[in-house]
Amino acid sequence: MCDWDRFCTFAREPEQRTVGADARVSLDGVRYELDPDLVGERVILWFGLFDDQIFAEHGERRYGPYRPVGGPIPLHRYRRFKKTDTDERADRIGALADGLALPREALTDRPELKQAWPATAPASQPFRDPDPFHQLAFANPIEAKLAVADHLGLALAKLPSEQIEALNALLAKTLVKAEIFAHVRAHIEPHRGR
Repeated sequence: MCDWDRFCTFAREPEQRTVGADARVSLDGVRYELDPDLVGERVILWFGLFDDQIFAEHGERRYGPYRPVGGPIPLHRYRRFKKTDTDERADRIGALADGLALPREALTDRPELKQAWPATAPASQPFRDPDPFHQLAFANPIEAKLAVADHLGLALAKLPSEQIEALNALLAKTLVKAEIFAHVRAHIEPHRGR
């Protein structure tokens, strides 16, 4: 035999829920308020037959226990969440940034400071790849053809040969998404119904 608390852990089963914007989830009509760090996350809730509280699991971390919360929040009231570790870290960084300040003399328009600080343009280096995530252009012609087929909703082999040749010529010249889809809208979509 095991003790009652251990038996209650065996009688729990998981349910997946998405935490709402108010850090609450509903389980069998009962509302529970979770940690504000879990807002918008998909969590696994553990609730047993003999429990009056739930536990939440997100990734490898477990949270809880959480008890049911009362009725609705009265109008014109705001209930502030307890600060999380992330909020406290952001406050510490903000306090550190406030402590870092330029002296007043550095901001004035004094000629002796201008001589000490020569007016040179800051060094700049242009981006080598303006589109590292391939948001403006396709990575290769095959990816472009797959996107065009998905846009049209049919295989490219069903298009007339002259349209396929024109598309291949365009893909040999450019892989810019805007130009390719402009070509599709102007030259392929109008003739598709014929």
